[in-house]
This record gives sequence, structure tokens and C-alpha cells, in this order.
Amino acid sequence: MRFIQFIKSLFGIKNETDDFMKKYLIVGLGNKGAKYDNTRHNIGFEIVDALAEKMETDFESAKLGAIAKFRFKGRIFILLKPTTYMNLSGKAVRYWLNKEKIPIENTLIICDDLSLPIGALRIKSKGGAGGHNGLQDIQDLLGTSVYPRLRFGIGNKFSKGKQTDFVLGEWKENEREMLIKRIEKASEAVLSFGTAGLNNTMNGFNGAPSTSESTKKDNKKEKS
Repeated sequence: MRFIQFIKSLFGIKNETDDFMKKYLIVGLGNKGAKYDNTRHNIGFEIVDALAEKMETDFESAKLGAIAKFRFKGRIFILLKPTTYMNLSGKAVRYWLNKEKIPIENTLIICDDLSLPIGALRIKSKGGAGGHNGLQDIQDLLGTSVYPRLRFGIGNKFSKGKQTDFVLGEWKENEREMLIKRIEKASEAVLSFGTAGLNNTMNGFNGAPSTSESTKKDNKKEKS
């Protein structure tokens, strides 16, 4: 067996599983349409948009979503922005997993999280939907809750009964400076996921923004 592998490597012959294991599907969750731009619920879109710009690639319209691709350190990254609306995200995720023949452990779902402070990153290998409709639909259609996800904190400063308005509301101007830095951090986490592995990425990127990444205004409590 080792001799066969040696011969294949000598002549540059790849195993059928080589590209299969080096492909990664990175899904940014959000809602399509200009009215959802700059909203908290669309942070998944913002992160993959930033990563596409960083890697100098563009999104193109495709079935059930917009797709961008790039290579980095021998890996193939496929960025997906589902165009099915948040509540039906699972349909797009399942389609592109099957089309590109990507194992579920090589998939990273990026979404917003009300339970985390603004800009905090929490990367996990599995977990429940936590009330997130996009994650719930993905879980239902894939038939499992065991898949990597990156939750991006959006805070929870809303009054009773105003959760939907808060989630679908736009980021405040004084939050933007910090967000730019944290979106860049999330982009780095995505690349780490594909090159350094999930555990190393969790150890290196999970946590809230540092003091230097937060603005003075962000640290002040808002008046009710």
C-alpha cells in the first residue's frame, strides 16, 4: 500500500479523495435584498463578503445562492450566500454539499447570535439551533446538529417584544469601527478552519473583542 502511494506521489497521481478532503464549504447566513443590508441578521453575508474581497474573488449567481471560490494553502474554499431567505437556508446548504461532494465536517456555517456580546466569536463543532431559524432549517434538512458553526455576537440590547426589530435592525454608527475589526478576525478564523483545523481555530479565535478593538462609546451603557 505504501509502495503504491509512493508511486502515485512520484508521478503526481492524486487519490480520488485528495480534492474531496481539501474542499471547504463556508456558508454565510442572511437574507437577500437591499433592505436587509447592514442588518444584524446578515452578519454571515458580511463576513463571507469581506473574505471574498480579501481573497480577490467575486460572487456569482448560482442555484439557490451566490457562490465565490478561491484556493488558499492548497485548500479550495467555496463561499455560499443562500438566496432562499434565512428560514430556508438548509435547502441551499444541502444542495451545495452534495454538488461539491464536501464532507459535513468541512462545512462552516456563519450566523448571528443574540446571546453573545457584540463582536464575540464562538466556534463550535456541534450544538442546537438556539432559536436561530437558519440553523434550525439546516439541522432539519441535514438530519444532524453535528456540523461546525461560527456564531458572531450581535448583543441583546432590546426591550421586551422587540427582538425581531433588533435582529433585523441596522448596526449603529458607533458599532461599525469595531465591527470592521471583528469581521476581519472572523475572516481569519475561516481560513484557519480550513488550514489549521477546527480545534486549533476554536482555541485561537473564540472570545470577545479586546479592549483595543472596542470603542469608548461601545463600552458605555446606553440610557434607557
